[in-house]
Amino acid sequence: MIAFASSSENITVSLDGAVALVTISRPEKLNSVTPEMSSALEAFAAWANDADEVRAIVLTGAGERAFCAGSDIRTLDSYETPWDFRNRRDYCDALRELRKPIIAAINGYALGGGLETALTCDIRIASATATFAAPEIKLGWIGGGGMTALLANSIGASNTALMTMTGDSIDAARALAWGLVSEVLEPAELLPRALELAATIASRPPIAAETAKANLTAAYNLPLAQAVAYERELQGITFATADADEGRAAFAEKRPGVFHRR
Repeated sequence: MIAFASSSENITVSLDGAVALVTISRPEKLNSVTPEMSSALEAFAAWANDADEVRAIVLTGAGERAFCAGSDIRTLDSYETPWDFRNRRDYCDALRELRKPIIAAINGYALGGGLETALTCDIRIASATATFAAPEIKLGWIGGGGMTALLANSIGASNTALMTMTGDSIDAARALAWGLVSEVLEPAELLPRALELAATIASRPPIAAETAKANLTAAYNLPLAQAVAYERELQGITFATADADEGRAAFAEKRPGVFHRR
């Protein structure tokens, strides 16, 4: 275990090497998120950003039925006004602020805010039994954690409209065909594969890995010319690091590099 104490028993964190495994652990409620759990995820994200021992993160759900079914709908009436609901601090906001690469291991239902949580992650892989849906419209509202923008970036406008305007679910095979996930695996293979991918990323120079993530965000948000110019600036910054010096030396000496985040 690592030196992070979750404020919720339903959010567990463990460390394997430089990979943090975060589990949403409320399987009896399809891992739906309460305000207390949201606060715990926010606290983890803040801690992980400053924890040098963490270089990559895997996010998954406990049990076999669900990755995350989004916010616990029964808690939504606790907000005094719709304005208070609008101004809430959301777990997707916190995860989006992570500087460390994060992989979603989607092991079942990814519904509503759970789908938004998966979309917030940099890499998504899924169990063959996973199911994806943006069902908010069936209850009279729409997603608010980036659902439409993140889906449109992943699967295109027409497929996004199909999901957000019907609220109907898609299976893992369709999610793979649409580009919503990168890989589909048998359930027993999912978490080992996610941890393997995270370990590979964690073995890379950490400043370069975090910069690659920042560059991807810029690529989605900037016009092409500005995105290319920004990438060139980031390349210059990473090239000047001690880890880049080590990478070039290791290449010349035909040995593995040893990187220290500097």
